[in-house]
Amino acid sequence: MKIQINDKLIMKKQHPCGAKELLVLRAGMDFRLRCTGCGREFMMPRIKLEKYIKQIISQDQDGEQHV
Repeated sequence: MKIQINDKLIMKKQHPCGAKELLVLRAGMDFRLRCTGCGREFMMPRIKLEKYIKQIISQDQDGEQHV
Protein backbone atom coordinates (compact mmCIF):
# COMPACT_ATOMS: atom_id res chain seq x y z
CA MET A 1 0.00 0.00 0.00
CA LYS A 2 1.17 3.49 -0.78
CA ILE A 3 0.60 5.61 2.32
CA GLN A 4 2.16 9.06 2.62
CA ILE A 5 2.37 11.80 5.21
CA ASN A 6 -0.86 13.86 5.59
CA ASP A 7 -3.02 11.04 4.19
CA LYS A 8 -6.25 10.36 6.08
CA LEU A 9 -7.03 6.72 6.78
CA ILE A 10 -10.56 5.42 7.28
CA MET A 11 -10.26 2.36 9.52
CA LYS A 12 -12.41 -0.79 9.80
CA LYS A 13 -12.38 -0.55 13.60
CA GLN A 14 -12.92 2.66 15.48
CA HIS A 15 -10.59 4.28 17.99
CA PRO A 16 -11.82 4.09 21.62
CA CYS A 17 -13.05 7.71 21.32
CA GLY A 18 -15.41 6.64 18.50
CA ALA A 19 -13.62 8.19 15.49
CA LYS A 20 -12.67 6.03 12.51
CA GLU A 21 -10.39 8.56 10.79
CA LEU A 22 -6.63 8.84 11.43
CA LEU A 23 -4.05 11.29 10.06
CA VAL A 24 -0.59 9.99 9.06
CA LEU A 25 2.22 12.02 10.67
CA ARG A 26 5.14 9.67 9.90
CA ALA A 27 5.41 6.82 7.39
CA GLY A 28 7.87 3.92 7.18
CA MET A 29 8.05 0.53 8.87
CA ASP A 30 6.19 2.14 11.77
CA PHE A 31 3.54 4.81 11.38
CA ARG A 32 2.87 7.74 13.68
CA LEU A 33 -0.85 8.46 13.58
CA ARG A 34 -3.16 11.10 15.08
CA CYS A 35 -6.80 10.39 15.82
CA THR A 36 -8.97 13.11 14.26
CA GLY A 37 -11.56 12.70 17.03
CA CYS A 38 -9.57 13.11 20.25
CA GLY A 39 -6.13 14.19 18.94
CA ARG A 40 -4.20 11.34 20.55
CA GLU A 41 -0.96 10.37 18.77
CA PHE A 42 0.36 6.81 18.68
CA MET A 43 2.68 4.49 16.76
CA MET A 44 1.60 1.35 14.88
CA PRO A 45 3.65 -1.15 12.84
CA ARG A 46 2.96 -1.24 9.07
CA ILE A 47 1.87 -4.89 9.03
CA LYS A 48 -0.81 -4.32 11.68
CA LEU A 49 -1.97 -1.00 10.20
CA GLU A 50 -2.49 -2.38 6.67
CA LYS A 51 -4.92 -5.00 8.00
CA TYR A 52 -7.21 -2.36 9.56
CA ILE A 53 -7.35 0.17 6.69
CA LYS A 54 -10.68 0.46 4.88
CA GLN A 55 -9.93 3.50 2.68
CA ILE A 56 -7.07 5.96 2.05
CA ILE A 57 -7.82 9.62 1.33
CA SER A 58 -4.63 11.23 -0.02
CA GLN A 59 -3.99 14.95 -0.46
CA ASP A 60 -2.16 16.68 -3.33
CA GLN A 61 0.36 19.44 -2.84
CA ASP A 62 -2.49 21.79 -3.80
CA GLY A 63 -4.59 20.49 -0.91
CA GLU A 64 -7.04 18.57 -3.09
CA GLN A 65 -8.27 15.25 -1.71
CA HIS A 66 -8.24 12.02 -3.73
CA VAL A 67 -9.79 8.72 -2.74
